[in-house]
Amino acid sequence: MGYKIAVAGATGNLGREILNILSEREFPADEVIALAPRRSLGTEVSYGDDTLKTRDIDGFAFEGCDIALFGMGPEDARKYAPVAAQAGCVVIDCSEAWRMDASIPLVAPEVNAAAIETYREKMIIACPDAATSELVAVLKPLHDRARVRRVVVSTYQAVSGAGNEQMDELWNQTKGMYVPGQEVEPEHLPRQIAFNVIPQVGAFMEDGASRAEWQIVAETKKILDPSIRVSATCVRVPVFVGDAESVNVEFEDFLDEDEARDILREAPGLLVVDKREDGGYVTPTETVGDFATFVSRIRQDSTVENGLNLWLVADNLRKGAALNAVQIAEILGREHLRKG
Repeated sequence: MGYKIAVAGATGNLGREILNILSEREFPADEVIALAPRRSLGTEVSYGDDTLKTRDIDGFAFEGCDIALFGMGPEDARKYAPVAAQAGCVVIDCSEAWRMDASIPLVAPEVNAAAIETYREKMIIACPDAATSELVAVLKPLHDRARVRRVVVSTYQAVSGAGNEQMDELWNQTKGMYVPGQEVEPEHLPRQIAFNVIPQVGAFMEDGASRAEWQIVAETKKILDPSIRVSATCVRVPVFVGDAESVNVEFEDFLDEDEARDILREAPGLLVVDKREDGGYVTPTETVGDFATFVSRIRQDSTVENGLNLWLVADNLRKGAALNAVQIAEILGREHLRKG
């Protein structure tokens, strides 16, 4: 006997990716329900070889559903997730709505899957931001070996992490650069994104950090270790899919780059591609559609006593969000709900 699964926000990029991965990984579902806001009512989405017609989330009670995977924005998640939880349905939410709630587990499956056990208090499990997910998956095995003291990370984040309108803006601005009179002014991003980079992801906070930068700091501490000091700079780049990160790590103990490379090769969810030659690394283009977080450019940092530099890349939609949510659902089904 399989599970009854709801996917909320099924018409968005993330929701569609969740449906794809549920099908690809053959999640044991007897029924999958695609939910969307009323404006998308009746839109058809793919689930493997099947086509699902979306249902109105406003009128959906979640009764009888075992798990709901939410690919909606934080406002919608705050509105609908408690409805599902009250109906006895476990919510796995990919937005920032619940990440810093102390009573809700924030789970990166390769890092702290054991935290799932605490889901019963609120019946909600939060997924980290895609940039955090990528970072902590790499830090975890290194932290276990040499104890991470401080991390400085600069992210280069794809426009798909901001939404469909931002992806369209990049596409239209790029076309407009070649057609006189068809230039497209920024509307959904603070500056032109085509052929440009924007050192702002999310709104600015009182201390000058952007929301995305604050999230990386706070989420890394909650997931991995509150004692780790983290400094983040987040940049939006003219890439549709695929987030990259330049990471400098300072450890308590010395860690040789060759040993670090071996540790990362053995870690779950990671692939090391690190050749010291032209093109001997991974870029966002190569990660699209892949489940792994790729690690390249592993090298000693001579400016600190125990430092390493790394280059990380992952598909922000597939690995950074959708796969994490499905992996959590798999653990729930295998170890906690145990239906059938």
